[in-house]
Amino acid sequence: MSGAASSRRAPELANTVSYRPKAGEIPTKPGVYRFRDEKQRVLYVGKAKNLRARLSNYFAPLPSLHERTRKMVMTASSVEWTVVANEFEALQLEFTWIKEYNPPFNVQFRDDKTYPYLAVTLSDDVPRVLVTRNKHQKGTRYFGPYTKVWAIRETMDLMLKAFPMRSCSDGVYRRAELTGRPCLLGDIGKCVAPCVGRVSKEEHRQVADDFVSFMAGNDTKYVRDLTARMRDAAAAQEYEAAARYRDSIQAMEAVMEKTAIVLHDRVDADVFGIADDELAAAVQQFMVRGGRIRGVRSWVVDKEIDVSMAELVETVLQNAYDQDAVPPREVLVPTLPDDAPELELWLTEQRSGAVDPASGRSVHGKVALRVAQRGEKAALAHTATLNAQNALILYKTRRSADFVARSQALSDIRDALGMQEAPLRMECYDVSHLSGTNIVASMVVFEDGLPRKDHYRRFSVPASTDDTESIYQVISRRLAYLTPSSNSETGAVDEQPVAAPQTAAADAPETTVHKFSYPPQLLIVDGGQPQVAAAARALKESGVTGIQLAGIAKRLEELWLPDSDYPVILPRNSDALFMIQRIRDEAHRFAITYQRARRKRDIASVLGEIPGLGPARVRELLRHFGSVAQLKKAEAEQISEVKGIGGALAEAIHSALRSR
Repeated sequence: MSGAASSRRAPELANTVSYRPKAGEIPTKPGVYRFRDEKQRVLYVGKAKNLRARLSNYFAPLPSLHERTRKMVMTASSVEWTVVANEFEALQLEFTWIKEYNPPFNVQFRDDKTYPYLAVTLSDDVPRVLVTRNKHQKGTRYFGPYTKVWAIRETMDLMLKAFPMRSCSDGVYRRAELTGRPCLLGDIGKCVAPCVGRVSKEEHRQVADDFVSFMAGNDTKYVRDLTARMRDAAAAQEYEAAARYRDSIQAMEAVMEKTAIVLHDRVDADVFGIADDELAAAVQQFMVRGGRIRGVRSWVVDKEIDVSMAELVETVLQNAYDQDAVPPREVLVPTLPDDAPELELWLTEQRSGAVDPASGRSVHGKVALRVAQRGEKAALAHTATLNAQNALILYKTRRSADFVARSQALSDIRDALGMQEAPLRMECYDVSHLSGTNIVASMVVFEDGLPRKDHYRRFSVPASTDDTESIYQVISRRLAYLTPSSNSETGAVDEQPVAAPQTAAADAPETTVHKFSYPPQLLIVDGGQPQVAAAARALKESGVTGIQLAGIAKRLEELWLPDSDYPVILPRNSDALFMIQRIRDEAHRFAITYQRARRKRDIASVLGEIPGLGPARVRELLRHFGSVAQLKKAEAEQISEVKGIGGALAEAIHSALRSR
């Protein structure tokens, strides 16, 4: 082992490790990451406010890293991460994984002194509440961990207002017993002072039990009870008692706000997040035991057929619990399947009599299958879905970046469409409009299976009867650049390059035409037979040859060729269909963003031409009506109701918008 490690180390010191993920693959959200070795053993667990920024530090040139960090990075063979909702959840998950995996490089987190807890010593004759970093005292109930000591002390201070139990040290308590005088906390009402007999030890233990019960999650019960007592006291004109109840309620509500993100310690659930598209689905499973995330599973599956989310949920659950996995008492999913009662029965049978690997005890009880609607469970479900979405994006990015997969995809496209050569350059076109107005189109380019964004183009369509006519116009204008007589002054030169090079203005048209004149081997339009027929007409009239034409229909992800009565069906899990889908989605995204920019610019320019209507009033108009469409529908009287808009100005706005 040492010989292999040393032989590998010398060349790597010059740069970084081979498993370094691309920066664009790492999300910029808070989360927790794990480094693993070749045997999948967890070497290091860390948390970050920004995963991308934090992980980039580990993949700096190896000589610049600290010796211990460099050793960890070189020992590892992979890194993975989990996105969470906020920094506190990242801390909780990091702590859970450190305790579960005991990573060898997490020296600073091996003992519990890193994390403060709120503890109640229930085994004592007179229980005490305290802040501690020692979580191994028998007969003590712990709550936490907390991020900061000051936060837990603030929580304890608020709790003592509602549940005034003992918080003093043993020495202070014994001194009070001997002298018959309570400490300051007893005098100010933050302790019921059992040391001097103001209450019995049994009465004090009841206060301590209520303290623990509230912190364990039975918070709303106490708020309801105290609210009823406050109202009764006020009705009886016992205003001092009512004021004490009011202060206790306020203290409880303040604690509830601070601890809302901590799950109840009896929560036993699996939370599933699912993100899917037409070809694949990513699943994220959070395993919550005792109110804490004890594990995370994630996987990506290819969809052979088009299935609904409900059907996908059923398949995911069967896959998750078909081995030795034991279903918990509650399973949270994005959508309930149609046969949810039967699925609940199956999960209950899987659970009954099984042995929980964590506790070693047999488990029983019914399994409830639910959709989280509100509260902390819904927030955790949202986090699981967010992780699934990131996993799907990462899967698609890595699959597209794989050279072997791209080569196979291009070969499969060539064979499926009957082409002589693989389409090394593909162009895809999509049309976007708003109720027949503001018609725009996009052209995206893939070369060798990867996007060439500097070759993307945008088109404005002044007038058109429908999508097929728009496709015909756009394809005709594009093909004009491939005819021998074309130059920078022929055709409609409103095609806009995405990232114009930094050249002189006189050189820009030449550069645009140069990039625009590369002929594609495959030309794709978003649509079925009608759109393909329109593009074929433009191709025939242009006289350009050597270009294969195809259309992709979104509903069934099928390819249509000119003059064909039947579509070409690519396998659902094929790299070829994956690539076609990706270029189609990119064209759609590019067209939509251009149309939105055009709409925003158009309305701003129209309103900006009206005397007396500046940017502030334009913003106020859009804020008042909510959208440009609603503003266009409004009458002059309605427009005049907007702050800062008088009658004459409202008439001018109304006339300007109606004239368009």
